[in-house]
Amino acid sequence: MTLAFVLVNCEIGAEEIVLKSLLEVEGVKEAFIVYGVYDIIVKVEAENMEKLKEIITWKIRRFDKVRSTLTMIVVQGSEKS
Repeated sequence: MTLAFVLVNCEIGAEEIVLKSLLEVEGVKEAFIVYGVYDIIVKVEAENMEKLKEIITWKIRRFDKVRSTLTMIVVQGSEKS
């Protein structure tokens, strides 16, 4: 599995609409509206890098109210026990 976190900037006031749309995208596991430089953080999981690229490029970045994104691909992780 390939895992990434996508930071999203959207148009002012469109955060809730974008959040709702993101949660309908296959591969999006979680999404949160946040305060700071970015408006939303999205956890995306895909079978492989090609599928991840497809989800981010052709779905998340294409939403009407999304202005920009920053993708952070996970290279190593662990869960708290």
